[in-house]
Amino acid sequence: MVMLSTGDTAWILIATILVLLMSIPGVAFFYGGLTKRKNVLNTMFLTFIAFSIASIIWVAYGYPFAFGDVSISGLIAHPAHFFMTGIGINDLTGSIPTILFIAFQLTFAGLTAALVSGAIVGRMKTSAWMIFIIAWVTLVYVPIAHWVWGGGWLMQMGSLDFAGGTVVHINSGVTALALALVLGKRKIPSLLPHNLGYSVLGAGLLWFGWMGFNGGSALAANGLAASAILVSNVAAATALITWVLIDTVKIGKPTMLGAITGGVAGLVAITPAAGFVDVPAAIIIGFVTAFVSYYAIYYLKSKFGYDDALDVFGVHGLSGVWGAIATGIFASPAINGAAGLLFGNPNQLTIQIISIIVTAVYAFVVSIILAKILDKTIGIRVNEKEEIEGLDANLHNESGYRL
Repeated sequence: MVMLSTGDTAWILIATILVLLMSIPGVAFFYGGLTKRKNVLNTMFLTFIAFSIASIIWVAYGYPFAFGDVSISGLIAHPAHFFMTGIGINDLTGSIPTILFIAFQLTFAGLTAALVSGAIVGRMKTSAWMIFIIAWVTLVYVPIAHWVWGGGWLMQMGSLDFAGGTVVHINSGVTALALALVLGKRKIPSLLPHNLGYSVLGAGLLWFGWMGFNGGSALAANGLAASAILVSNVAAATALITWVLIDTVKIGKPTMLGAITGGVAGLVAITPAAGFVDVPAAIIIGFVTAFVSYYAIYYLKSKFGYDDALDVFGVHGLSGVWGAIATGIFASPAINGAAGLLFGNPNQLTIQIISIIVTAVYAFVVSIILAKILDKTIGIRVNEKEEIEGLDANLHNESGYRL
């Protein structure tokens, strides 16, 4: 008989709060500092409102459809417990309270929604963003969470995603790309961070909170959680150092913006692998992902001409892809029982690639359709005057600074 573990419960309570910290204030500060002065409040607002909408959807019907007891053909869970009815405070999921597991997963849904906003800052209507998030969490995030984590068909196939490489990062990255394509380019495409200090603070909060994101995904206070935290930090540190070296070679000096971008890319890439790989693998994952995201930001974006303002696709999307592939290569049975290509199981790499393609295609197609429907009905882009003058004043009648 499974009993409540107070140690596991205490750790996941802390991990839940750490993941909340990643979004509010982590993502808000990280994105807010990178945008223009005239849009700083709107950028932060996008994070706050997305997280809040996802929170309500999750307890209303998101969790029941994602993690219900019975899967309908591996596509969605049989609905039950709407608005958490019928779930008691003493019910358990593993060794922790079910309501704690629900809260932990709620923060993942909220974070993923918030991450998307980085691609569309400075040019999307607030009303359109709010409606998009309602539809997107319902039609994209919840089904994918079920497929990978809730007993759905990708989980049944054996897909490995410890803390969100597909569910969170690839999902948010390709969604951001889809929105950016429908919105079109900004009137003034240049974007220098108006307050890099905000972004450094946000990156630090992200790094700190990410330990709960990845370490908490063990759902226990044990060696697996400790291993996930260790390899997460190692991958982030490796990616940061690698990005600094790339900057030094390319432009002759290291940059703080490059350092924090590299650190976040490393955290993204290790996320699906955190509970499956050892330290040497984490170093390789962090090293490679710096090149992946650097190439995406400085070459791929200009080549294809999409306006992903804060590089959500380049960092979260493509580093998420590399992380999911790396999981299929480096997963070590000594860590969590699963073997990847290097440990005699090439089939795991195939499963990972299928998971990547399915997640990316589904998220992209549904997001494009949702965005186009909104564009044809209420319109999704602010007018030219509002965009040039800034969204803080025009959409919120506020200013981030009174100096």
